[in-house]
Amino acid sequence: MALTDPLGDMLTRIRNGQRARKDSVLTPGSKLRARVLDVLQREGYIRGYSEEQMGPAAGIRIELKYFEGQPAIKHVARVSKPGRRVYSASTELPRVMNGLGITIVSTPRGVLSDAEAREQNVGGEVLAEVF
Repeated sequence: MALTDPLGDMLTRIRNGQRARKDSVLTPGSKLRARVLDVLQREGYIRGYSEEQMGPAAGIRIELKYFEGQPAIKHVARVSKPGRRVYSASTELPRVMNGLGITIVSTPRGVLSDAEAREQNVGGEVLAEVF
């Protein structure tokens, strides 16, 4: 069965893995998923990720992060979905938890966090929110 929302699937695997206290989770690979994981790693929400074979296709192993026994990611949600795309200008990017969380944005300059997008003065598709 084909996935209609591959990014949403990856975020759900991360959420489920952290609830089950897993050290890492495996997800099918793509460039968009890798760029989103770059943002999560830069912001300190995951320890890292690595390319790995998953049968005939490439996969990504995501190393989850915990702090004092609690998951580093308390909440992760997809904002722009296949049935309803959400776009935002750089001045109107949503703030998550009054700046304590991040919004992941797909811009013409790549996938960035909301703070990086504001700094570079670019808007785009709001992919997910994390805190």
